[in-house]
Amino acid sequence: MAADRFGVVDPEDEKLITLARAARARMGAAEGAAVRDDMGRTYAAATVALSSLSLSALQAAVAAAVSSGVQKLEAAVVVTDSTSVADDDVRILNELGVGAAIVADPSGTVRT
Repeated sequence: MAADRFGVVDPEDEKLITLARAARARMGAAEGAAVRDDMGRTYAAATVALSSLSLSALQAAVAAAVSSGVQKLEAAVVVTDSTSVADDDVRILNELGVGAAIVADPSGTVRT
């Protein structure tokens, strides 16, 4: 769930923002992401930018979740300088039951 009309973010989603910010900062990456599955477990990752493998932070977090057996997500956060997530990331979230990701800037301020 994104921020409500008063700018208040659900405490569980705030945790995802913190995890995504930490993943981004730890790696000095372009993006950090965190997802929560339908059991309440969380997975966080940063952008992967190798010469032989490139993943957005959200793709990496989802890959970690799915490789752990997750079939449904209930929330996703991306911390980025951008104002939105890529279309490929949106399709991945839709496939796993999340309508949209919360997008936050590097300071943790929610944009969408």
